[in-house]
Amino acid sequence: MPEFWYIAREATGRKVNGVITAASQREAINVLAGQSLFPIEISTRRPPPTSGVRGRVRGQLLATTYSQLAALLRSGVPLLRSLRVLRDQTSHRTLKYVLADVHDRVEEGVTLSDAMARHPRIFSEMAINMVRAGGEGGFLEEALERVAQFTEEYEDLKARTAGALAYPMFLAVAGFLIVTGLMVFFVPKFGMLFERLRERGELPQMTETLLAVSDMLRSRGWLIVLVGAVGYVALRTRLQSESGRRAWDRIKLRIPGAGPIFQSLAVARFCRVLGTLLRNGVPILKSLDIARDAAGNRVLSEAIQKATENVTSGERLAEPLRASGYFPANVVEMIAVAEESNTLDQVLVQIAENLEKNTSRRLDLFVRLLEPMMLLVLAGFVLFIVFALLLPIIKMSSTL
Repeated sequence: MPEFWYIAREATGRKVNGVITAASQREAINVLAGQSLFPIEISTRRPPPTSGVRGRVRGQLLATTYSQLAALLRSGVPLLRSLRVLRDQTSHRTLKYVLADVHDRVEEGVTLSDAMARHPRIFSEMAINMVRAGGEGGFLEEALERVAQFTEEYEDLKARTAGALAYPMFLAVAGFLIVTGLMVFFVPKFGMLFERLRERGELPQMTETLLAVSDMLRSRGWLIVLVGAVGYVALRTRLQSESGRRAWDRIKLRIPGAGPIFQSLAVARFCRVLGTLLRNGVPILKSLDIARDAAGNRVLSEAIQKATENVTSGERLAEPLRASGYFPANVVEMIAVAEESNTLDQVLVQIAENLEKNTSRRLDLFVRLLEPMMLLVLAGFVLFIVFALLLPIIKMSSTL
C-alpha cells in the first residue's frame, strides 16, 4: 500500500505532520479524520528537506537575530511568538524563509536546536550546539546571547583582517600584473639584441633564465592559465570533503607566522564555550562534546575528543590536552590548577579573554609585517628583470 505524507491540525489548532499508509488519498483523509486531525496537505511523496536552501545570511544579521531572540525570551515572550516576531520584522528573504521553517518545526514539537540543524548553511555547528545545551540546561537566553557575542566577535575579526589585508593583497595583484606585463611584452624585445652573445655562449645565465621564462609565458601562457583554473577547481572540490577540510585545518596550524594565530583563536573559542557551559551547570562530558565543535578546527576537535575519552575513564582534562601538543603550556598549567581548585569555569573564560587579546595584537603585527614583505618581493622580481637585462648590455659595451 502506498504511503502518504500529510500536514494536519489537531482540534486544539496545533499543526502536526507525519506519514500514514492507505490504499488511496480519500482513505488517508478518512484515517486522519478518525484520529481527530484536520488535513491541510496530503501528498504521495515527502517534500525535500529545507537544508539545501540557497542564499547566505550575513553574520552580523545573524548576531542581531540571536540577540533579539534572547531579549524577547528574557522578557517573557513565548518561543513561538518570538520566532513569529523575528520572521515578520526581517526583510532578508532567506532569513525570513529559514525563520518561518524553524517556527513551523518548533510548532510541531521539534526542539529549537534540531529545527536550526535543518539549515547548516545558515546556522553554524557552534550555534546549534550552544542552543541545544541552553535548551537542555535551562539557560537558553544566555546561550543565545553568548552565540550572538561569538558571532559579532568573529565578524569583527573577519572585517578587521580583511581591511588590514586589503593593501597587501593590492600589492600582490599589482605586482603580479606588472611582472607578467614585463615578461610578456617588454623582455622579448631584447631577445634579438642578445642573439649574438647567445651564439658565442657569453650570455649570462640570469638572462638565459629570464628569456626562457618569457618565451614560455608567451607561447604557453594559455596552458598555464588552464592548469591553474583546473587546479583551483580541484582544490576547491577537495576542500569540500571531510578529509580535505581536515587536511586544510592541519595546514593552517603549520603556516609560518599565521599558524599560531589560527591555533590561539581555536583554543580561545574552545575555552570560552567550555567555560560558559560549565558555569551554567552542564556536565563536563557533554560540555566537551559541544565545545570541541566550537573550536572551528577539526585537528583540535580530534585532540579534544581524545581528551574527552580520557576524562570519561577518570583522568583530569589537563594531561590529555598537554599530550596533544596543540594547547600552549601556560594554558594547560592554568587548566590543571583550576581543576585542583574547582574553578575551571572561571579560569577557562579568563584564558579565552587573554588569548583573544594576545591574538589580536599578534594579528595586527603580522599584517603590518606583511606589507613591507610584499614590497620586498615585488622589488626583488623587478630588480631581477633589470639586472638580467643590464648585465649583457654592460658586457657588450665593455667589449666594444
